[in-house]
Amino acid sequence: MARATRSAVHLEMRDLYLPSPGFDDWKAGGDGRTDRSPWITAVQDAVGRGVKVRRARVVSEPVSDYTRWLHMVTDVNLKAGEDVRWLPRRRAFDLMLPGADLWMFDQRVVLYNFNDGDGQHVPGYEYTSDPRHVAQIVAAFEQVWERATPHEDFAV
Repeated sequence: MARATRSAVHLEMRDLYLPSPGFDDWKAGGDGRTDRSPWITAVQDAVGRGVKVRRARVVSEPVSDYTRWLHMVTDVNLKAGEDVRWLPRRRAFDLMLPGADLWMFDQRVVLYNFNDGDGQHVPGYEYTSDPRHVAQIVAAFEQVWERATPHEDFAV
């Protein structure tokens, strides 16, 4: 994100990401809030440089408890300057989506991140800047974005 000059987009397609101290706190009756100041600073810095930061989440319905918590704490993303939208999986069934979550920067570089079946992050990332591959990701993300509901209008 620190090197992005125009855009940073994030596509999330899982219903659970672990470990998640905030989610654990929320499940135990807490407010579910954690210190996300490094993330807030990174987004604010990018937005301050003119980078448009967008996040699209493809989710199952009815939503999981994790998604309900995630929706609640997304106010932090919005305040930092992200634009966030949600797309129910049933409205994404006919889209050709990548097999893993990703970040894409300036429509030039795609960074894939992987999780195991239980939602744990798998160490390592895959990067590509192959223009043919990036073009497919641009198309997939924009199709999700068109169909997705802005955060403030998405009810969980």
